[in-house]
Amino acid sequence: MRRPFTLPRAGERTSMPPGLASVLRPELPSLAEEIIAAIRHEIPEYARPMDGPYGEALRTGVHHALTTFVDLVADPMASRQKRDAVCRMLGEFEAREGRSIATLELAYRIGVRVAWQRVMAVGERASLPSPTILWLADAVLGYTDELARLSVQAYREAQSRTPDVRQRRRRRLLRMILEQPQAPATAIEEVACLARWTVPERITVVLAEPGTRYHPASPADDVLAEFTGSEPLLLVPGEPDPDRLGDLERALTGGRAAVGLPVLLAGAADSQRWARRALELGSAGILGDAKLIRCADHLLTLLLLADRALVEQAAASLLAPLADLSPKRRDKVIETLDALINTGGTATDMAAHLDVHPQTIRYRNRQLRQIFGSVLADPDARLTIEFVLRAKRLLERSAGGALAVSAPRVAG
Repeated sequence: MRRPFTLPRAGERTSMPPGLASVLRPELPSLAEEIIAAIRHEIPEYARPMDGPYGEALRTGVHHALTTFVDLVADPMASRQKRDAVCRMLGEFEAREGRSIATLELAYRIGVRVAWQRVMAVGERASLPSPTILWLADAVLGYTDELARLSVQAYREAQSRTPDVRQRRRRRLLRMILEQPQAPATAIEEVACLARWTVPERITVVLAEPGTRYHPASPADDVLAEFTGSEPLLLVPGEPDPDRLGDLERALTGGRAAVGLPVLLAGAADSQRWARRALELGSAGILGDAKLIRCADHLLTLLLLADRALVEQAAASLLAPLADLSPKRRDKVIETLDALINTGGTATDMAAHLDVHPQTIRYRNRQLRQIFGSVLADPDARLTIEFVLRAKRLLERSAGGALAVSAPRVAG
């Protein structure tokens, strides 16, 4: 068994030469980056963007561990308070995220390996005597044991405060699947195993309004749920069949919900985004009053209204020739334009569609040609006009949602 790590006390004779700290300190910035890179490469859970919570925790932990070690080499009475707090924070972080403490212990072992390789290189370059190298080896190993003990203790204390480990892991798993960029597949598999959840090939996200409650008639072990945040949601394996949709509708109370489209696991954020948009359109009165909105039932509407600002810009550009017309005449022109695009284009078909005399249609068609010129002969322009007019009808279902007909807006 390795003896507990102790740095020499003030005045104690050791094989440590004067100025050793000054030899080690210039190595810290590059050594920290090397350790971080090795940990991220070898532990999938840490292979995450460095500007997120994982990157911040990793960078802070490595920085304080290295700096405090060299501070203690320079002055055995240097404070370990900040380092200890960081080690405890790392243990609590692992517990809060629902991971096994083995992940952090592995990170410590990787750090020891990389640090020891650097010590050997520095020792050779600085011609440090063998007794000093041996002392450093013992010091590095014992120091890392001390760090790990602090983290494990904090981890266990945090777990004792929140005993529902499985649910925490499932909530963590849900965040890993939905965050962008998504966590590596190996990390998801690891946490899913700990959470006792079988990773499916395809999933569907169900999003609910804030305040909605989820009370399934029987526990559904294959559903991941998060109803404590501002955006309550469920992640359902595969595509919900009618029976499961009925179960979901009965289990969700106090608000509306939207069922996204089924996607591969890697596309979970897309299913969430589509469900969010369906919920917004449902709240605006555009998708009816169903308690459970299925995106699959409203694909065209979601496509048409995916970007309202873009639809408005297209409308302003294509319908700008109507801006100076009176509201009544403008409505007649738009009505005729809609009939022209949605029928065979003959006066007879358009007249039947609008329930007017064919001669009236011929008169209106001449007006259309005068207003729009050759634009109506362009297939792309006709398709865009149809797109805009359909979106206009959809938006008119919501209060104050109609598209304005005006001159196009110019970015300035």
